[in-house]
Amino acid sequence: MSTAIDTEALQQSKRMRKLVSVAAGMAGLLFGLDIGVIAGALPFITDQLSLTSQMQEWIVSSMMFGAAIGSIITLWISSKLGRKKSILTAGLLFIIGCFGSSFAPNYEILLISRIILGFSIGVASYVAPLYLSEMSEKEHRGRLISMYQLMINFGIVIAFISDTLLAPTESWRLMLGIISIPAFLLIIAVAKLPDSPRWLASKGFTTEAQKVLNVLRGNKEKAHEELQDITDSLKVKQAGFSLFKANKNVRRVVFLGMFLQFMQQFTGQNIIMYYAPKIFSLAGFESHTDQMFATILDGMTFVIFTWISMQFIDKTGRKIALKIGFGIMALALIVLGWCLMQFEGGNTAQWISYTAVGMTILSIAGYAMSAAPVIWILCSEIQPLKSRDFGIACSTTTNWVSNMIIGATFLSLLEGIGSAQTFWLYGILNVIFIFCTIYIVPETKGVSLEKIESNLMEGKKLRDIGC
Repeated sequence: MSTAIDTEALQQSKRMRKLVSVAAGMAGLLFGLDIGVIAGALPFITDQLSLTSQMQEWIVSSMMFGAAIGSIITLWISSKLGRKKSILTAGLLFIIGCFGSSFAPNYEILLISRIILGFSIGVASYVAPLYLSEMSEKEHRGRLISMYQLMINFGIVIAFISDTLLAPTESWRLMLGIISIPAFLLIIAVAKLPDSPRWLASKGFTTEAQKVLNVLRGNKEKAHEELQDITDSLKVKQAGFSLFKANKNVRRVVFLGMFLQFMQQFTGQNIIMYYAPKIFSLAGFESHTDQMFATILDGMTFVIFTWISMQFIDKTGRKIALKIGFGIMALALIVLGWCLMQFEGGNTAQWISYTAVGMTILSIAGYAMSAAPVIWILCSEIQPLKSRDFGIACSTTTNWVSNMIIGATFLSLLEGIGSAQTFWLYGILNVIFIFCTIYIVPETKGVSLEKIESNLMEGKKLRDIGC
């Protein structure tokens, strides 16, 4: 009889974990849709609203500006309202931003709507990986958080395909409005989920936390032990910013999280997503349809290699993926720069165009298997429980500020130093990031969040806190 009960509990646990990963992953889908949709819509927005290069940069980067604000404010929202309600808030704001963008009569209203969209993405990008890390078991944490990145990439592909299909109509308003549909689905899915047991415990709802853990783990004894570890980590009297000020170890790991997000953005991969048609036009593809088909190839590469990464990230580890990925991106961006230099010099051979496309695909593949998912995984793992909201707020804000900088400067860099030099700059940064990974980044594979916190508070070197 007990075996039947245990089996039933394990099946319920499995269903709940799947629902959690899919629902939280849908927050990533919204993120990806907004990244992808602007690439195809921007040329038509530019023509109809007569945008300058600087105005185009702001249409792209305004989303990141809103996201930076959102990730800061979510420090309060996530702490006070919980992870579940924060994700629901993100879905509602995304719908508002989509409709505002779709019906915008001018550049100014479009800019404001894009900021609202960004705000919702900032909330989602903060809370969804955090929610997944707090709901998952240590053995599967990397894979589940990678689901978030996979859904981002899936959203990018869907947006690219949608833009390509709608391109003949030049209806950028429909392109921006249609992506609101998944936000309604997100709200419906998340409404059925419990809140994070770690958040519940931090607010004194110990009984509720125990119930959630019982369902998630399918084993009451295992759930009780996990709750005891959570309770022990909550005995630290200070929290948030006060703990950051008082404890040098917390300061070290907060700054590490910020630096990790800086590295992710300055790989230069998001500029390929935001400005893909522009890059392919530089590589000799004059037709907008050809540019968008090449863009879809990039998006599909993103999805495929993120999925591959998910299969191995909890076995091979975080650091090896980062080192290999940064190396691939460095090589691909340097060769891409050479290809663009040939076009600038008048060499329009077709094989160079195809090589340029191949290098963007190779670069995206390197990013998808490394920095794209791994940085989010690490940032959700390394922060102590009592300062987790503050630490992740700092790292997520850094992500969006860095994202805004690269989005707002790419066209200016092309005009200022040239296309080849721009990609060489990002290639060199990727080489530097290899050494940063070797000497600073910890390996957290298979280590509980509480053990990582214990190692940090003992004063171990950052690269050793996962040992």
